[in-house]
Amino acid sequence: MIGLLVMQPLHLVHKELTMTPEKNEQGKILLQIARAAISHALHVPFSAAVAVDKDAAWLSQPGATFVTLTYREQLRGCVGSLLACESLIEDVSSNAISAALRDARFPPLTEDELDDVSVEVSLLSELQSLNFTNEQEAITKLRPGIDGVIFEYGPYRSTFLPQVWESLPQSPLFLRELKAKAGLSEDFWADNVKLSHYTVIKWREADFSEEYANG
Repeated sequence: MIGLLVMQPLHLVHKELTMTPEKNEQGKILLQIARAAISHALHVPFSAAVAVDKDAAWLSQPGATFVTLTYREQLRGCVGSLLACESLIEDVSSNAISAALRDARFPPLTEDELDDVSVEVSLLSELQSLNFTNEQEAITKLRPGIDGVIFEYGPYRSTFLPQVWESLPQSPLFLRELKAKAGLSEDFWADNVKLSHYTVIKWREADFSEEYANG
């Protein structure tokens, strides 16, 4: 779940995110939108399993999302936005296409791979700055399994979604890898390092496997 990120002008975004039956239904629609966008980009016909009202009010609200693709249980692309300035439907569609075709770590997704690709959509909360005086204090303020974290130092920037805690469960290791992802040494630290955190709610096609049988 280590993804590229798009930093955009700050706009209002959800302060608290809680999974509810309504959110679960919305997640099914966001997954459908993401897969439809990828299929369209690859010129592959796609028959929606879930009805999508593209004019629904909640889809026109600003939203920040990440779209993660896995192929045979291996990461195949992950691109997202940390701040909301586009409508939710536009943000998901754009990030889905970018994850499939523009993640520089992978070759563009092919039509032959599409049926075996699984889609995950993460909806981000509002970003919150972390206050700390040194690296050790910063480490103690991270919440394993809960926080997505943004690392910033001058032009260096990186983020990990909360899902990354599954493979990096210890806060010191999580922070070291975040610095490495930004292009810095794992033991780097400076007084003007900035950290922000956010939470997500996420949906995976695998959780709705019967409804997302393609075709």
